[in-house]
Formats: sequence, C-alpha cells, structure tokens
Amino acid sequence: MRWRRALVVGLSAISVAAACSRTGATPGDSQTAASAAVTPVRGAGGDLRILYWQAPTILNPHLATGSKDIDPARLVLEPLASWDADGKPLANGLAAQIPTIANGGVSKDLTTVTWTLRGGVKWSDGTEFSADDVVFTYEYVKGLKNRSESSSHSIAGVRSVVAKDPLTVVVTYERPTPFYYQWGVGSPSVIIQRAQFGAFTGEKVKDAPGNLKPIGTGPYKVVDFRPGDRVTYELNERFRDPNKPFFKTVSWKGGGDAVGAARAVFQTGDVDYAWSLAFGGADPVLKQMVQTSTTGDLLTVYGPVVEHVLINFANPDPALGERRGEPGTTHPFLTDVAVRRALAMATDRTAVGDLYGPGLTGKATCNILTAPMAVVSTNTSVLDVCRFDLAAANAELDKAGYVRGPDGVRSKNGVRLELTFQTTVVPVRQQTQNILKANWEKVGFKVTLKAVPASTYFTNTSPESANHFWADLEMYSSDGDPDPTSYIREQWGTAEAASKANAWNGTNYARYSNAELDRTIADLATETDEVKRNSLFIAANDHLVRNVVVIPLVQRAFPISGKAKALKGVKPTAGGWDSEMYNVADWTK
Repeated sequence: MRWRRALVVGLSAISVAAACSRTGATPGDSQTAASAAVTPVRGAGGDLRILYWQAPTILNPHLATGSKDIDPARLVLEPLASWDADGKPLANGLAAQIPTIANGGVSKDLTTVTWTLRGGVKWSDGTEFSADDVVFTYEYVKGLKNRSESSSHSIAGVRSVVAKDPLTVVVTYERPTPFYYQWGVGSPSVIIQRAQFGAFTGEKVKDAPGNLKPIGTGPYKVVDFRPGDRVTYELNERFRDPNKPFFKTVSWKGGGDAVGAARAVFQTGDVDYAWSLAFGGADPVLKQMVQTSTTGDLLTVYGPVVEHVLINFANPDPALGERRGEPGTTHPFLTDVAVRRALAMATDRTAVGDLYGPGLTGKATCNILTAPMAVVSTNTSVLDVCRFDLAAANAELDKAGYVRGPDGVRSKNGVRLELTFQTTVVPVRQQTQNILKANWEKVGFKVTLKAVPASTYFTNTSPESANHFWADLEMYSSDGDPDPTSYIREQWGTAEAASKANAWNGTNYARYSNAELDRTIADLATETDEVKRNSLFIAANDHLVRNVVVIPLVQRAFPISGKAKALKGVKPTAGGWDSEMYNVADWTK
C-alpha cells in the first residue's frame, strides 16, 4: 500500500516559505531561450552536492526503509519509466516508449502491458542490459520476505512478468487493472542486474555486495559508500545519453537535522540540494532564512498528501473484550450522520491550515482526493459540512435530539458524546488537536486527547496503533498513487476492514462499509474511459466528504526541499509519487 508510506514520513515542527505550484516549477528554474538552447556537456558541472539529514544505510531500493535509501540508489538504478511532476509516466528510463491502449502496449481488457525496452543499453560494468534483468527483478522482489513496502505494493496483483524477446517484457495482472503502470514505473520498480544479485536470494539477500554498491544503468555509479554517513559517485561513462549527466561527480552526505540542512542551502550555500526541510508546523526563524536567502530556493509541491481526521464506525469500548473494534460492531453515536455532520461543521480548517505557514507547507482543504487535478472535486465547496459554523453544528445536534447536560456535554438516550481523539507525538498535531477540541467542546462534545509515539502508532501490534483504532477519532496524513483506485479501496472498501482475524493488517481502519461506495470502487476496477474514471473518483471523494466518513483538514506540501538558485532542471513529483532524483540526469548548473 503505497499510501501508507506517507503516514510514517519523518515530521518536524518547521515551516518554510515561498511555495511553488504543484507542477514542480521553481523560482530558480526560468531560463532564457538562448540558455535553454545550449546543449549540456557531460561532466562539465563538477561536483553536485546533496544533503539528506537522514543518512542512507543501503542502496538496494527493494530492501530500503524510506527515501533516505531509495533516493541515493536512484542515481544508479532505473525503472522502466518515471512519474513526472504531474503524475504522468515519463519515458526517461529503460523503456523505449510508454505503453498505452492506443499504441497497443496495453490490452483492451487491461490485463497485460507490453513494455518495449531501449536497445543498446549497457550496465555500468559494460555488460548488456536485457529483458532477462527485468524478469529477474520481478522474481527477486516477489521472493523477498522483508521487501520494502513500496516494492510490495508494486507487485500486488501481478500474475507474471515474462520476456517475450530480449527487448520486450510482458506484465500480466491477475485481473483487469486500470492502474496498469503499477509495476514498471517509479522507484518501487527499479531494475537490478541478474548477474550481480542472482546468487543472493532467500537467506542470502542481505549478503549481496550490490546492496552497497549496485551496478546500474543510470547516470552515475558508486565510488564509495559509507553506510550511515556518505556516498560518493562518478558519472557512468556508459550512460546511454552522450550529453548527460552534466555533473562529473556527486557527493551525497547524510546526517544532521532539518534546520542544519536548511542553513546549508539557504545561508551558507554549502550544498546544491537539501532534502525534507519541513513537514508541518511553524518556525519563523527558518521562514525568515528562506525569505532572505541569496543562495537557495524552496521546492514545495502540493499533491495527494492530506492530513485528516478518521472517524471510527466500529465500537472501541474495551467492555466488548474480543469483539472490541471488530467490523460488525457499531459505534454508539458516530454512526449517526448528524453527529458526524456537527463535528465537521465545528472544524476550523482555516485555523489548522494557519499552523502550516499558512499556505506555505500546507493549506486547508475539504477534499480527501487533492491530486491529480483531474480527480479534484469542486462540488465540496458548497457543502455545509465544509464550512466552519458553530451555530449550524449546534442546531444539527439540537435537531437530532442531543441535549446538553449540566456540564455542557450532550447526550441522547443515556449516551454521552464523549470522544477519545488520538494522533502521533508531533507538535503541529498536538496544536491541531487543541484547535479541534476547543471548537468541538463548544457544541457539546467532551474530548480527551491522546498522543502516541509514531513507532507505536504506525504498527499493527499495539492496542494504541492506528490499525487497531481503539479510539473514536484519529489523525494522520495519507496519500495515493497517481491513480487513486487502490487508495480509496484500501482505506474505505468493506473487504479491507482491519480486524483481529487479519492481525489488524486490514487497511480500512475506520471499518466503514457502504454498498454505494463499494459499487464505485468496483466500477473503478473495470472502467477504462479516463473521463468516466475521473468522474468516479470525484463521486467517491464527494461521498466520503458529504457523509463525513472522514474530515479532511490540510493538503500538505510534499516534498519540501531546497536547491541552490543556480541549479536547473529540478522538478520533483507531487506527494512522493517518485524519487526526488528521478530526473537527476537532467540537472544542470
């Protein structure tokens, strides 16, 4: 489940300024027609200096634990294609073209995808790249017991990957798959060399020298890697484009913290690129650092990452014992749409959005699907549940028969509106909790706040985990693929409900079940017309928002990185759809 990866992104209470558009265009990227016409010279750029304050520990993305490992590997290893800044497949990898229904690369029943590979591509050791390496990579990932979560998601539902000939690969899915670029595009599908990794499967996976020094087809090759510290690279003289890469070497440094990384790009100019400088919260010192910088520009991209409040439709009462939180149990009052509507109308999204800049690293939203733009609903702007209105919230509860007691807390038939609201231990989230609690209590709820360490919250083993959801409300960020079918299905599809039977590994933590939404999800699994698919996504979003199945709060910028003003060609993808290094071969200075 690719969306889950967004839940565990490292958070810091830092805010930065000067956000750019979701297309990934940056203030320092404009060029004159004359300069744009100049052909870059391979190796003329000297050393490219990159700083990730979380240091890499492995360079095999299929065993990676996050961007800190995936991104440095992407300088060396390539997928068949990349996701561009707008969430469209980009033929800058090992495929000669992007397969589509129109060009015959995708079967009309959406079960097979035929990839034509580039000819003449060599690995950095001089050996020929072929379809055999692609097939091996799929089989390798399929056989891993402890593969990365993103790699697991990429092969889910894939029946086979076979070589039709040395330059043709056919991917077959178990069922019609409208998101037919699931395997082959982006970092989860980077291709590794059979000759280097073939003897290191099963119990030997972690012993592969390629985990630390992979042979690749990308623009660079590893010279030296010190896990937990740094990587040095030199250009791959066998890279297929004779004019790329522009930089002769790359110095990748790991360690430190977000503030130090920001200083290195915005104040001292010691680095050309600095990663993950903020993810929520407000820090006026850093904001000023960015605004006054003469050396660096901020890169922020608004995409699918949404901070939201999830509503529990099951009963988390510990008195239920083994049945606690199970699908089929019913929450004592959150299954009443009037209660959920009142919560939504008493939610001040603007105040929460102000914690993120405002509008610099996050902006208020009432949509749960916020990218790509084609799936973003404009219908929610007129919904009463999307407007902050305490009077309307009070009236909703009055009409539904919830009466205030002497302590101001409402009740009906002896059931009091008492909520436990949980999230992770992060300053901006505790600030958000306080804003929401204050307003919810003004309309008659009693709210108890709970903050859980992320290492506990994002597991399936603890009673305090998001998976168990033994609270009434919980908050986190999530996102989806450029095609959000799996995101909608996994978060709110009936069949995906978390339970004791599936060891709390189900992804529908809310235990929401609705026949109308399930039909929309089923239609998304078969509909091929792009316009109709986008309409279905909007319908799903509107269903979730209108019925207050979830309360979206803030569309969060991601990534949030910094680059030297002189660095050109950097266009990060929205929401981490692909590595920030996906087009490093195109970077110049």
